[in-house]
Amino acid sequence: MPTLLIVHHTPSPNCQALLEAVVSGATAPEIEGVDVVRRPALSATASDVLAADAYLLGTPANLGYISGALKHFFDQIYYPCLDATRGRPFGHYVHGGSDVTGALRAVDTITTGLGWQRSAHPVTVTGEPGKDDIQACWELGATLAAGLMP
Repeated sequence: MPTLLIVHHTPSPNCQALLEAVVSGATAPEIEGVDVVRRPALSATASDVLAADAYLLGTPANLGYISGALKHFFDQIYYPCLDATRGRPFGHYVHGGSDVTGALRAVDTITTGLGWQRSAHPVTVTGEPGKDDIQACWELGATLAAGLMP
């Protein structure tokens, strides 16, 4: 069964709301034959990445960059997964207080180096997530999972 790996750093209620929406979309009843695995960024491993067929990443924007937890994840998996995961699809969401530009740039730079292929536009949210933001995250999860359906 194809696997979608959701790697997230969720330190706030706002990030939690976005994660829940992503998971809800990825596990919607119409999504069949896809295993959805969630891992906090600090506990996700290279084995998790190698076992997955696509990736959905979630991070807050901290000091103009991705969270230290997501950076740690990338540091741990980069070389062990570099050749084996090239070409795999991914998507991501970023939450920030006011600006997420640096975090978006960081994810783009790292995933380009890994050779991952973005299969959905990133969802960016500043401030408290509204109904449209939650819907966009639901659609992000559903899109990534549906892309893996047999």
